[in-house]
Amino acid sequence: MVKTLTLASIYELQGLKEDALEIYKEILKNDPKNKEARVALRRLSGIRKKYRGVDEQMKKFFVNMKCDLEFSEFERWLIKL
Repeated sequence: MVKTLTLASIYELQGLKEDALEIYKEILKNDPKNKEARVALRRLSGIRKKYRGVDEQMKKFFVNMKCDLEFSEFERWLIKL
């Protein structure tokens, strides 16, 4: 799998912060001057501290969504971040 800023952004939008964080770290390892990855890494590190444990819960919720009401709930959660 090619790890790109786009893929990391998609993971973020889906609430998969840990996965996104790992991609940003790898991008910075290969390109230490990548400004977008640096900013994202700082942003996610702060979110991870503030919302520890939320990602796993929302990841499970996202994977198991079955109706429009659940999609709306997930969307509201994303907007709060």
